[in-house]
Amino acid sequence: MRGKVMFLGGLAAGFVLGSRAGRQAYDELVRTARKVKDSPSVQEAAGVVQAQASKLYEQGKGTVTDKISSTRFGDKLLHPNGHTMTVNGAHASSSTGANPTGPLT
Repeated sequence: MRGKVMFLGGLAAGFVLGSRAGRQAYDELVRTARKVKDSPSVQEAAGVVQAQASKLYEQGKGTVTDKISSTRFGDKLLHPNGHTMTVNGAHASSSTGANPTGPLT
């Protein structure tokens, strides 16, 4: 799908840049692009894609936070200065001394 969009974008740009038809053809192309962009089906698809992207972002963020928080580096990164911070709604504390979990894994 992404390849098709890129191809159509390149085709449109090539038409505009290489067109000898003048301003009228350009204006028609712009009108058509706006109609497509504003169509309900395209707007709905864009909303679905945005919702999926947000969901994947949140899942990835949670996974990375969980993985990093159990490391020495993550402990210092997520809890600088030994302060207790909230991570995904749960409280986590940091020690200012040695990492009790052992070496960095």
